[in-house]
This record gives sequence, structure tokens and C-alpha cells, in this order.
Amino acid sequence: MTQTQDQVNQTAWAACDTFRGGVDAGQYKDYILVMLFLKYISDLWDDHVETYRKRYRGDEARIRRRLERERFVLPESARFQTLYEQRNEPNIGELINIALERIEDRNRAKLEGVFRNIDFNSEANLGRTKDRNRRLKNLLEDFAKPALDLRPSRVTGDIIGECYIYLISRFASDAGKKAGEFYTPSAVSRLLAKLAAPKDGDTICDPACGSGSLLIRAVEEVGSKNFSLYGQEANGATWALARMNMFLHAKDAARIDWCNTLTGPTLIEDDRLKTFDIVVANPPFSLKKWGAENAANDPYDRFWRGVPPPSKGDYAFITHMIEIAERRSGRVAVIVPHGVLFRGHREGRIRKALIEENLLDAVIGLPAKLFTTTGIPVAILVLDRSREQGGANEDRLDVLFIDASKEFTPGKKQNAMEEEHIAKVVETWRNRETVERYSHVATPDEIVENDYNLNIPRYVDTFEPEEEIDIAEVQREIDGIEAELVEVRAKMRGYLRELGVEV
Repeated sequence: MTQTQDQVNQTAWAACDTFRGGVDAGQYKDYILVMLFLKYISDLWDDHVETYRKRYRGDEARIRRRLERERFVLPESARFQTLYEQRNEPNIGELINIALERIEDRNRAKLEGVFRNIDFNSEANLGRTKDRNRRLKNLLEDFAKPALDLRPSRVTGDIIGECYIYLISRFASDAGKKAGEFYTPSAVSRLLAKLAAPKDGDTICDPACGSGSLLIRAVEEVGSKNFSLYGQEANGATWALARMNMFLHAKDAARIDWCNTLTGPTLIEDDRLKTFDIVVANPPFSLKKWGAENAANDPYDRFWRGVPPPSKGDYAFITHMIEIAERRSGRVAVIVPHGVLFRGHREGRIRKALIEENLLDAVIGLPAKLFTTTGIPVAILVLDRSREQGGANEDRLDVLFIDASKEFTPGKKQNAMEEEHIAKVVETWRNRETVERYSHVATPDEIVENDYNLNIPRYVDTFEPEEEIDIAEVQREIDGIEAELVEVRAKMRGYLRELGVEV
């Protein structure tokens, strides 16, 4: 009997009860996700062992040689089942740490450093020995439940990868403002991926990749297995989540680097920034202290249009993304706060330069309350280097504005964009059409007239005219009501006199 996505999701989420109330959600997510990863690779390994035992009829030497050729190797002492059998040991936290170290040692090309930021023997995070051991025992028992049998013979498709993303989304909801470090809502990721429109053979990069969910969604749009994935992430724990996410989605060939994209990018070729066909990101909004003090002397000359203000790193990420997009063909899709569209001074000058270079292709306003990290509405910018001179779209000079701010399903804590909302945006973008009170194709002259301000209401008129009131008709209705009232009062007096009531 195969497991359903909901069964796996709900059982994995229920395992979090081990930590709730005693450990902060921002901390226990790492323990849950690492344990899910360990359980999956153990079940996958056990499935392979069983298959080869049948195929080679118990010939252990042949079985061992065949297992050594798998895309990862799992030492016997590091199997989930081995740890489960040791769950009552007084040093169980240390035993889990040792198992993770051994997994890294045997799989350095794919997993080196992934577990360096997680400590299952931490008193600070998991409590003193008695409480820590109790929590870890419960955790191992939760993941040993039949509903979390993750062998390929029991789960189908990408259930484990989707469970990982499901858990990350639930942790994002619990973690509140901290969630922006590692998660982009699924609907927004799907929309951004469709707007980026990667194709067969493309190189795809997210320079602020968080847990990697946006890269996974981008891959789904390719339609083949012919692509290359790259990412950069500054937070070490979040970088580890991204590496595990890639592994669970069978994308472990992806290069995900732990670095600060703005101050120390590592995706370099021949002392120059590596360039990509598709660049997507949901970078931190208005990041302070992003490195403006050294930007004027940037060794890669990314900020030649101007240095963004020290207190707002939005345009630092945008200009970096443009510089790493392939000349005359690369496309950029990035999520930004609305201030990026209209703020002046340094940002205004950079925005003007981008527009005059004919790089801006579309501005799309999204609903408020889509993110756990902020209630404000956000926008997507699509920048297209094929509009440069010599590119396939060099003759395209207009900019498409879409106001999708009213296209959502309301929720108590968060609003949601459904598939029909996403489809409407994508169809309008592909057709580049003006739709009344929804979209507008703006000419360069219109943008100049607005002093390069990209605030969407300047281009898309969403004003709903009020129905015209016929004053004369309203007066006639009032007169009729007053006449009826006189008649009703007369009848009431008659009834009262019949009852002997003096009026």
C-alpha cells in the first residue's frame, strides 16, 4: 500500500509536537527537517539493499560493489533504524551527531558541511540531558511510524520532496517574520517561475535562494532534465536546508554556495561573475547594512549605475541580478517591495538608468498579505536583456503594468493566489495586452511623463465609477413613500378609534 502526500505531510508535521512549547520554532525546524532527510535516505538505502539482495541472491561482495555506485553511500551505523534501536541510550544526541558526520564523510561531493550547523546534543536548544533524551527518543519514535515509511516502493513521485517543502511552509507560518530567510510562498514561487520561463538547456540561478524552493519551482517550468541550477545563500542553516532540498528532489548536482551574494559572491569564472540564462530571487526586503560602504570599489563593477542607499539593499540585489544575466538574452524575475517602484534620490537614478537601457519588461503588483513576513503588497519586476541592442527583442520598447492586487482568495492570516489568479497574470503577460482596470502597456513617453515613477496606479486605472444617481427619480420615490405613510397613519387612527382608544 502506497502512502499519500497528505499522510506523509501530516505525520511529519505531528512529529513537531515533540518540541512545541519547549523549543522555538525557528530552532526545531532544523531538527525535524534533518530527521526527515535522514529517514528518507535510510529508507531509500534499505530499498536498494533489498533489491540487490534479491538480484544477486545474497552475494554480499557483489551487493557491496553495487551499492558503492549509488548516488550516495549510507554507512550501517548511520542508518535511521540503527539510531532508532539506540533511542534509549543516555548519549543518543551524540550518537545522532556521529551518524550525520559519517554521512557527510562518505558523501562529501554532495553533502559536505550540510550538518555542521545542527547539534542534536545541544543543551541550549534541546534542554538538559533528561529532557533532551526524552525529546530525541520521541522524535525517533515519531519518524519510525508506518505512515513515514518512505521507501520508493511505498511512496510515489516526488512525495518526499513535496513533504519537505510542505514542512518548510508550515515552519514559515510559525516563525513569522523570521521566515523570510528561508521561504517564498508556493503560489508566488510558481508565478515567478512562469514569468521567468526557463527552457530546455538553460542555466538558472537564485542569488538569495533561501531553502531553494524557488529553484525547484523554476525547474518544473523547464519541461526536461536538461538544465543547470545554481544558488547562493548567506545564512548557514538555511544553506543547509537548500542543499538537502536539492538532494530530496534529485537535484543534488545543483551548486548551492554558502556566501554573501552582495559582499562576496562565489559564482565566479575567470575572475568575472558567472552569467546565467535565468535569474530569479525573493531577496530580503530593504536590507540594511548590505555593504554600501564598499560598493563603489566593487571588484565586479556591479554598481556602475549608482550605489543604492546603505539602509535599503533592494537595488543592490536587482543590479547584481542584471549583471549576472546573460548579455542580450538573459531574463530576471525578482520580488520587490513597492518602494522600489517610486522611491527617489539614489534609487530613482538607478531606476531611470535601467529604464533608459530598455531592460524593464514588466511590473506586476501582487495582493497584500501573501507573505508570513509582511502584510504589505509586493511587486514582481521582470527585466529582459534580450531587449538590449543586438537582442531578439531590441525593438520592444514598452513596459507592461499589471495590477493583480485584487486577484486573491482572502484568509485570516494570509491571502492566497489560486491557480486561476496565477493563470490570469501569466496570460496577460504573454499577450502583452491592455485589459481595463487590470493591465496597461505603457510607452516610453508615458514613463518619462511620470518622471520614471513606476507606481502601478499611474498606469492602471482601477477606479470603479459610482453609479450615477437620478436625483429626480429619488425625489419621486421619497414623495411616494411619504404619501404611503400618510395613508398608513390614517388607517392606524381608524383602528385605534374602533378599539376605543382616543387619538
